[in-house]
Amino acid sequence: MRTSRWTALGVLATSMLMTVLDGSIVTVAMPAIQGDLGFTPAGLSWVVNAYLIAFGALLLLSGRLGDLLGRKRVFLAGTGVFTAASLLAGAATSPGVLIAARFLQGVGSAAASAVSLGIVVALFTEPRERAKAFAVFGFTGAAGASIGQVLGGLLTDALAWNWIFFINLPIGAAALLVALRALPADRGLGLRAGADVLGALLVTSGLMTGIYTVVKIEDYGAGSARTLGLGALALVLLAGFLVRQATAAQPLMPLRVLRSRSVAGANLVQMLMVAALFSFQILVALYLQQVQGYGAAETGLAMLPAAVVVGAVSLGLSARLITRFGERNVLLTGLVLLVGVLGLLTRTPVHASYAVDLLPVMLLAAGFGLALPALTALGMSGARDEDAGLASGLFNTTQQIGMAVGVAVLSTLAAARTEALTAAGRPTPEALTGGYHLAFAVGAGLLVAAFAAALLLLRTDRPARRELTMAA
Repeated sequence: MRTSRWTALGVLATSMLMTVLDGSIVTVAMPAIQGDLGFTPAGLSWVVNAYLIAFGALLLLSGRLGDLLGRKRVFLAGTGVFTAASLLAGAATSPGVLIAARFLQGVGSAAASAVSLGIVVALFTEPRERAKAFAVFGFTGAAGASIGQVLGGLLTDALAWNWIFFINLPIGAAALLVALRALPADRGLGLRAGADVLGALLVTSGLMTGIYTVVKIEDYGAGSARTLGLGALALVLLAGFLVRQATAAQPLMPLRVLRSRSVAGANLVQMLMVAALFSFQILVALYLQQVQGYGAAETGLAMLPAAVVVGAVSLGLSARLITRFGERNVLLTGLVLLVGVLGLLTRTPVHASYAVDLLPVMLLAAGFGLALPALTALGMSGARDEDAGLASGLFNTTQQIGMAVGVAVLSTLAAARTEALTAAGRPTPEALTGGYHLAFAVGAGLLVAAFAAALLLLRTDRPARRELTMAA
């Protein structure tokens, strides 16, 4: 049983790796995709946006469907859809086909990702082993992002952009075959326990509208009538969803899941942390390429030390620290290190030395290896067994919302600052560096806010685990 549980964790981590890889591997191949398929500059952004919108909007619904229909069944269906959509994306010969395939990839990723943490909670009930399992997820997320940038450059240069999608086929097929035997069978509660069709429509349309609004802020501006109108519509839809959940006889998302201080607080902290760390994951890569002149593969290799230290800390250290000091204390320590990361980045010069100016930043990224496993444990700690899929979907949803907000806000601020410095006569590398410095400073502020939220909202770990059960 012990071996099968860790085999199941390996399958779930592999699925997570595909999801993370798919988010970062595409960015490196965008110029090649545009040249081959004839995308317009505006249309090219939908290679990323179609995936993000489907993925972010369907996570909450997918998590609840896992509770109702069985998490293994939803995981298998999601992995199958993602793998088939990867074949369609790699074989695409027109922009429309590729965008549709990317949307389907987002659907499949949402289904598989939303239930993964719920399965982990069911498999690993002993605190120390569960901490190790969450550490594996933390490592997978950090390593996948860095590997995606390196692998995307290598595959695109050595073969063709199509292979960034074709590489998912053997991985997805192997994951499906192993998952059939390794994942525990569960029947779910049945659709009658929460078949809230109206609630599903409200939350999916609200999240889809909201994420679309956020990712298009850079094109239309935060104060435009389009942005404000769509943002208001998204808020109305999501407010309607909450009202529906409070009054429905069989709600899609029982609001008891939000009564846990640990669950609600962890999701808020995660949203702030992920929004801030977008400036590390993406803007550092742009700084290396646009200011320092690194190539795609060279950029990925430059950021590889961050993935290594995150992996070493999350796999080798975080579980023991969490067991000894508790999730909250480990999370706070990780957040302090991450504030240091972005603080140092606000001082990077135009002509940087990698060893002096950048390597210390990559090593301090070890804070992510402490923060994410602890945060994941807190985010799942208050969920009852029948709500584990929903809590998993909620945790992944706030992660995607944080990422979308980070993309919109920090990239817009960096671009505006760069334009202002350029208009003032500064050289392009200096103007770009100034724009990135502003984004890093705002990101550091978001991390300070995340630290404050964790300090105020998250209490000692053992009482937090009982809150939801007592409130219900």
